[in-house]
Parts: sequence; structure tokens; C-alpha cells
Amino acid sequence: MKAQDTSIAALKMARLHRPLQDHDSLIFHSDRGIQYACTEFTSIVGKNITRSMSGKGNCYDNAVAESFFKTLKTELIYQNKYETRDHAKNSVFEYIETFYNTQRRHSALGNLTIREYQNLMSNQSKNVA
Repeated sequence: MKAQDTSIAALKMARLHRPLQDHDSLIFHSDRGIQYACTEFTSIVGKNITRSMSGKGNCYDNAVAESFFKTLKTELIYQNKYETRDHAKNSVFEYIETFYNTQRRHSALGNLTIREYQNLMSNQSKNVA
């Protein structure tokens, strides 16, 4: 796996779809894979992104990511048969961008969608400032 095709591509897509404002901050959590630790990736992370890596051998560090992947597989992957890699890629992208982040309610967020929660937090931080 090359960083350019994995971690860097994912970070660029995230920045494109959800640009950070100067006052925003983000924690980017990953495992200890080379695609997240290499100079090529670390040099583009940016000043308002704090990198966080899971502890060596600590399975609980990735619990949130593992929970997401379980949901993705249960709600999407196991329900479909993909003829091509592009079909699978487009299906996952559409699921995340048009359903998971914008329509699916999350109990951990007070039954808000991710977008509703982000808007609420953004508005609260603007009102505090």
C-alpha cells in the first residue's frame, strides 16, 4: 500500500469535502501503518490537525474505527455484490457521503446526524468566541 494511494488520497478527499477553517482543529487518529507514519504523509497533515496513533498492541485504541467498519459492512457491503472495484469504491463513497454522514442518526451524538452534530458544535464555538 502506497501512501499516495491510501492515506494521502483519503486526507485530500476529507479536506476537499470538509475544509477546515482557521479556528477549526481536528484529531487524525490512525494505526501505526507506514502510510500514516511516512514523511510524505506527515508533511501534508497541516497545522490545525493533530496526529494521534494507536498504542502498540492496544486493540481498544481503534474501537471507534472498528465500530464504523462493522456498521459499513453490515449496512452496505454484505447487502451488495460488486462486479468491479470501481463499483465498490463508488458505493462506499455514496454510502458515507449521502447516508452515513447526512441521514443516519447516531445514538452517541444524541440521535443527531454527523452533519447536524458538526453544525451544532460549529455554531456553539462561534457563539463562545
